[in-house]
Parts: sequence; C-alpha cells; structure tokens
Amino acid sequence: MARAESNIKQPNVSGQFYAANPGELTSQVDQFLQKASVRPSDKHIRIVIAPHAGYAYSGPVAAYGFKAASRGNYKTVVILAPSHYYGFDGIAVWPEGGFQTPLGVVPVDQELAKQLMVQDANFYSMPPAFEREHSLEVEIPFLQKTLKDFKIVPVIMGQPSFSLLEKFAGSLNKIIGDREDILIVVSTDLSHYHPDAKARAMDTLTIDMVKTLDAAGIWEGNQQRVKIEMCGFVPTVAAILYAKERGLDDIEVLRYANSGDVTGERDAVVGYTSIVIYDNPVEADPPPATVELQTQNVSSQGFFTTPEKRHLLDIARKTMEEYVRTGKVLEFQETNPRLGNEEGAFVTIHKNGQLRGCIGNIIGRGPLYKTVRDMAVAAASKDPRFDPVQPQELGEVELEISVLSRPRVVQNIDEIVLGKHGVIVSQGPWHQGIFLPQVATETGWTKEEFLRQLCAQKAGLPADAWKDPQTKIEIFTAEVFSEKDVRE
Repeated sequence: MARAESNIKQPNVSGQFYAANPGELTSQVDQFLQKASVRPSDKHIRIVIAPHAGYAYSGPVAAYGFKAASRGNYKTVVILAPSHYYGFDGIAVWPEGGFQTPLGVVPVDQELAKQLMVQDANFYSMPPAFEREHSLEVEIPFLQKTLKDFKIVPVIMGQPSFSLLEKFAGSLNKIIGDREDILIVVSTDLSHYHPDAKARAMDTLTIDMVKTLDAAGIWEGNQQRVKIEMCGFVPTVAAILYAKERGLDDIEVLRYANSGDVTGERDAVVGYTSIVIYDNPVEADPPPATVELQTQNVSSQGFFTTPEKRHLLDIARKTMEEYVRTGKVLEFQETNPRLGNEEGAFVTIHKNGQLRGCIGNIIGRGPLYKTVRDMAVAAASKDPRFDPVQPQELGEVELEISVLSRPRVVQNIDEIVLGKHGVIVSQGPWHQGIFLPQVATETGWTKEEFLRQLCAQKAGLPADAWKDPQTKIEIFTAEVFSEKDVRE
C-alpha cells in the first residue's frame, strides 16, 4: 500500500519518473534549475503551470516555473493535478499527514485542506485517487528544492463538471483571500504522440488559450481532442477560473518544448510548458496619477546633494501615502540626470524606531527615481514580515533610502569594513541573503557574527556557510539618508 497508517503518502514513481536516491535526485533537479534561464522579476506569482512527465523529458521545462517562483515567500502550495488512473466525478483532497519523496516529507496544510473540503460535498477525501497517480507527486521534489518551510494541499481532479470547477475556483478564492503566501501549482502536459509539426501547432493554440484565460475554449477543445490536447485540462481550467475570479491577466510563458527536443525522435512527441500567472502590476489599476517634482542644485559627482536627497525622499513619501490611501501608484516626470541613473536602491520604513518594512533591488533595473518609487510601494505593502502599512500610520512612520553601488566579489573577508560595506552571500541561484551597511552599526555584531546571521537569517544557509569556498561573498557601499537627516 502507498498509504501508511500515519497518513504519510509514500511515493508511487520514485526510481521511475525521477531518481530514488536523494543525492542523485538533488543533483538532477539542481542541474535543471541551474540551466533554466529565468529573467529576474519582482512580480508576485500566483499560479505556476508545470509538466509532469519523467524528469528526463519534462524536467528541463518544469524547472523554469519553479525557479521563477523560488523568489516568493510561500507557506502553502495547492497542487492541482489530473487523475490518470482512477475515475470519479468530484475533486479529491488529501486532508492530513504528508507526502514522502526521497528528499523528505512535506506536511499537508490540514487547516487549509479542511477549509476547502467544507465548501462543497464534492470536495472530499478519496485516497484511491492518489494510490497510483504520478502527476501530483512529480511536482513535489521541485518544490522541495526551491521553497523552504512550506506545506501542501494535494488535490486530484477526476471528471467534475464545468460548474463544479467554477464552484471550486470561487471557494479557493474565498479561502485564500488576501494571503500572498499561497502558491497554486497546476500539473499538466500538452499534446500526446503526434508528429512534431502537428504537436507544435496544437500546443501553440493551447498556450494561446491559456494566455487569454479561455477556460471554456480549453474545456470544450479537450472534449473534442481535435485541435488541442492537455492531459491536465481539468486542473488548468480550475486555475484559469480562479485567475478570472481574482482579476489576474498578467501571464508569461517561460518555456515550451516537447519530448522530441530531448530524444531527437519527432514522429510521436509529448508537449510541455511552464507558464506563470502574476498578480496584476500595481500600476495597472487604477490608472496612475501624475506629479511633477522639480530639483535644484544638481550634483555632478556620485554623491547626492541635500536637495536631491529631499527629492528622492519626497518621491518615496508621496508614493507611499498615495498608494496606502488609494491604491494608486504615482508617475513622476524627472529631468535630473543624476536621478535617472540605473542604480540599486532599498526603501526602509521605521515606526517608533522599529523596522516596519524594507524592500529593494540590489541591481538597478531602470532610473533610480522609479526604483525608489516602486520600492516605497513594496516596502509599505509587500514585505512578507509585516502587515501592509495602514493610512492611520502614515504620520508615524519615517522613511530611509539606501542607494547602492554595484556589488563586487571579495576573496577574503578582511576586505569587508563593517558599517561601510553591505554584504551579499549566495550559493547558487536559490540561497541569497543581503545585509545593508547600517545593519552592522545597528546591531553591534562582530564581523563573524554579522556573516553568521546573514547566512542563517537571510540566505537560508548554515551559519558557517560563509567559510565554504562555494559561497560567493560580495560587498557594496550605500549612500543612506532618511527624512530625519534632511530635516536636520
């Protein structure tokens, strides 16, 4: 039996679809993730659509979606998967315990599973649906390698009606509410066993339907199986209906390939894709207002003049207050070339001397004044450690801006000067942490303690990982100024 007394679901396809040895599986997934070229983005991912074939075939494609989602701070992942072997009309939820893979046990979010199951009599526990199924199981090792301290809600979908999927999507939206720490993963492959040219034509049409959130078209097309095919069309339709419930329409196709790209055999291929659905950009709705701010005494050097500091802080303050009160993101017309440089920046919010939010970009991705604007919004509303800033708090908070130099790698920690240098530690693409220069001053840590805390708190690494030759250590400087500074 694959189900143990403790409700720990044992793997069905370990050693078949993916390696059974933990070391081999780790190496396999790490290689896929390392090779997946994902453009860094600060956008928040709500949904990942990923394939579920054997890792040798679909793993390189699946890695794209999971790598993109690895930037998120997710505590629960709802996995929606199709049933290949067990026929039933409803939606099966694994209610408790956990799922075992060679990389360990992932616990079930029992509270969220229970909340889901009470929404409708057709959302129920159905252990036989999970007994042989691979489509849900194969997503879990990727999650184990890209997220930490998370739980899952495992869902297998049989042959529910379209109206039941609408009920499911509405229930999911109701339960999740405004939580941003829940990710939905949809498990599906595309067309099966057609010649390469036909498969690509079918898959292109399918992907276009996903991009336009055409739930009815995907549903009807897969009933006919003439122009499109998805073995996981049922969970895909459920996720699209959920996206429409939330008003999401920011969709990105990260990767498409088929089995022929791996085997070289083009006569009968299976299609795979990685797609992510983001929260809508904060600028999109409602439309931005426009504010003109003028600066004087433009500096010609790298440092900022006092008027420039006031100006950047004014941008951050006006943006934060407008966004907290109305949800609008202000647009600014800026003519000062110093503030148009592409530089990384953090915006920090303090309240009564305590941290209230801090988010930034290490590397500039556009004009500095726009980065400051966007990070002010993010610090006030997106820092997962804090609730969003409320209108009644605006008069009590103080803003600080840190403008960063471009990081450089150090060969020896003797190069680090506490209080002057911010530090970044990283191992591969999944473990990275940063402390701004002022952290050392505020805490009084020694250099070794500073690095230990950085590894453990921020990078999710062992505290002594800074001694590991595989750990990259980078330093940067920052010009830091606050509203208190410019008042004085």
